[in-house]
Amino acid sequence: MVGRGGGSGPDLAEGARRGAPLFWTGGASQLYAELRRLTRLGYLAARTEPAKTRPRTVYSLTAKGLETFRAWLAEPSEYPRIQHEAGVRLAAADLGDEDTVVQSLRALREGLPDLERLADEIEERATMFPHRARYIILELSLARRLIQAHRDWVDEVERELGGGDA
Repeated sequence: MVGRGGGSGPDLAEGARRGAPLFWTGGASQLYAELRRLTRLGYLAARTEPAKTRPRTVYSLTAKGLETFRAWLAEPSEYPRIQHEAGVRLAAADLGDEDTVVQSLRALREGLPDLERLADEIEERATMFPHRARYIILELSLARRLIQAHRDWVDEVERELGGGDA
C-alpha cells in the first residue's frame, strides 16, 4: 500500500478501509503497528511533514524494503487462506436447521450489491493512480468474480436445501 510515492498512516489506513470488504481483514490499528514495525526493521522510512492541523508521518519504501518486496513478488503465489464463516455454517448445518442456514446465506447474498458498488467506486478512483490503474482493475476482476461465485453458490445451496420461502 505504501507504493512508489509513500503515504501517511491515515491515508494508508483509509485506503485499506475502503477496500476492506474485498481483500483486507485487518483493522487500522494493525496497519499502524505494521508501519512502525517495518520502519524499525528498515523496510520503510518515516518522515514528518506539515499537515492541516498537526504534523503527519509519511512512510516510504527504503532500498531494502523495495528489494525485499521485489523478492516477495517473485515468490510463487499460493491459493489464499480464506476465513469463510458462511462455508463453516453450511458445513455444520447438520447440527441445526437447514432452513436457518439457508436464511443465513441469503443475508450474504443481500450484501453482494454493496460489494459490487464498492468495486465500481474503487475502479473509478483507479485513474488517480495511473501507474497502478491496470493492476487495480485486474484485482477488481477477481473481486467481481468472487462476488458472482458467492451469488451462484447461495443459489446452489437454496436449490439443494430449499429453505422454506425460497
